[in-house]
Amino acid sequence: MADELQRWFGERVEADLGIELSDAQLDQYESYYRLLVEWNEKMNLTGITDRGAVYEKHFYDSLTLAVLPEAVSARSLADIGAGAGFPSIPFKIAFPQLEVTIVDSLAKRIRFLQTVADELHLSSITLVHGRAEDIGRLGEHRDRYDLVTARAVARLAGLNELCLPFAKVDGHFIAMKGSDHKAELEESVKSIRLLNAKLRYTRELKLPLEQSERQLIVIGKLGRTPKEYPRKAGIPLKQPLI
Repeated sequence: MADELQRWFGERVEADLGIELSDAQLDQYESYYRLLVEWNEKMNLTGITDRGAVYEKHFYDSLTLAVLPEAVSARSLADIGAGAGFPSIPFKIAFPQLEVTIVDSLAKRIRFLQTVADELHLSSITLVHGRAEDIGRLGEHRDRYDLVTARAVARLAGLNELCLPFAKVDGHFIAMKGSDHKAELEESVKSIRLLNAKLRYTRELKLPLEQSERQLIVIGKLGRTPKEYPRKAGIPLKQPLI
């Protein structure tokens, strides 16, 4: 039975984001929270472990994608550098029909995410261990996904080269950022152009309790990824296309 925090969470995401969660889905978020705290004692998954903070700063924050029609209509999602599974796992719980692929370079995090998928009985999740620069060159992932996400991974100019190769033509990359994103947008103009993409729009939101600002940057894919991108592992973030 849902407790006060779970009821608050369910009411907020329905009122703010238009997502109606069942009791079974609320149970999945709670199981996810417990696994996160348990595994965090063995490896560094998150600096946020307070239950209320996890629900707001990880779960609710991940679900803000639902304000974007590009996210809600997507059938396939690739989450690049997902870490502990944000935003893809919370979004998958809310939209169980979504096909999710998670790419992460750390094997321990992949093992954690596999445990989450198994214990929450989440189907249609593919976990890929490797660098985004390498995986983005593989035919089964390149120019393939309706939606690509990255949350707090790197500055946008470098992040574009890691993520846009995964997006299909007419698909979208959504970068989830904090409040100060204007400088990143300005320095990312070249990388967006070179990767056959276009900035569509940005959407500003605030977390319900903390009231900290969040930005969703929506970039549309105009054409197939040029053959020279992504460059070798490590180069996009060290030498971004500025």
